[in-house]
Amino acid sequence: ILKIDLATDRSAETWRAHFAALEQHHFMSLGMASDRGTGLVAGYQAACDMALWVADYFHEVRDLYEVLHQLERKAYAAMDKEYEAARTFANAKSEAHLRKRLAYYDTAHRTCEQAMALYDQCALLLHLLREALHLCSPQGRLRTPAHVRSELLLLFDMLDALDSAAMRKTLTSLRLHLDDLVVPFQHAEAIDAELRALVPHEALDFLVLAWHHDHFVHQAGSKTKGSHQRERDFWRACAAGLLGDAFDTLNALVVDKLDSIIRASSLVEMVNGLIRPYLNSCKGQITQETLNLIINWLQVLVITPTC
Repeated sequence: ILKIDLATDRSAETWRAHFAALEQHHFMSLGMASDRGTGLVAGYQAACDMALWVADYFHEVRDLYEVLHQLERKAYAAMDKEYEAARTFANAKSEAHLRKRLAYYDTAHRTCEQAMALYDQCALLLHLLREALHLCSPQGRLRTPAHVRSELLLLFDMLDALDSAAMRKTLTSLRLHLDDLVVPFQHAEAIDAELRALVPHEALDFLVLAWHHDHFVHQAGSKTKGSHQRERDFWRACAAGLLGDAFDTLNALVVDKLDSIIRASSLVEMVNGLIRPYLNSCKGQITQETLNLIINWLQVLVITPTC
C-alpha cells in the first residue's frame, strides 16, 4: 500500500517520478500489485523495468462467487416451493384437486432439481478454479504457467456452459486478462528452477507443501486451521528427515524465495480482511472511530523492501 502525495495528475511520468523517489529512499521494489491503470502500470515499468507487475484479479474472481450466491438463493427458493407444493398436495380433498396439485408438485420438483444441480456444478467448478490458482499442486510441485493457462481455459469453458449471463460477463474479462493471471506462476517457475539446483528435489517438494499449508493456517477458519497446522508440521518433519543439519538453512532459503512471489489477490484480500469486520460492525454507518482504525491500518501497510 503506497502513501502518495497529492498531484495535479497521475500520468505515467508522475508515477515514474514517484517510484524513482522511493528508490532514492532505499525502497527496492520486487514487484507491484495493482489495478490495470494505464499510467500507473507504464510509470512503474519505466522506473522498475526489472520488477514484476501483477494485476489485481481478486475482485473478478469474487464476482464469480457472487453468481454462486445468487444460484444458492434460487435453489433454496425452489426447495421452499417444492415443500409448499408437497404440503398442498397432501391436503387435497378431491380427485380433481389431487391431479392438479400433483402436476404442480411435479413442476416444482423438476425446477428444484435443476436449481440444485446448477448450484452444485457451479460450486464444484469454482472450487477447482480456486485450486488452479494455488501456487503449488497437492504433490508439492510449483505450477507452471502453461499448465495453469490450460487448466483455467478448460474451467472457463465449463463455467461458460452453465449459461449464466452474469457469469459470462466476468469470464469475458478473465479471458482477456489471462496473461495477467499467469504472471505469478512465471515467477514461481523461475524460482523453482533456481531452488532445484540447490535443494534435493524430494525435500524441496516437502518444503513447498509445508510453506503452502503454513499460509492456509493464517487464512483458514477455526475448523480447518488445525488440519493445516498438522499438514505443515508433517511435511516439515519429512524434509528435516531428508536434509538433516542442512534443514534450517535450506528451509529458510525456500520460504524466503516463495514469499517473494508477488500476488495481487493476496494483498487485496488482506486489506479487505482487515477492514471488513469493522464495516460489518457499523451496521451501515461508519463512525469516526472506525475511520481512524482504517486510516491507521493503511498507514501501517506501507511498502517495504521485502513487499
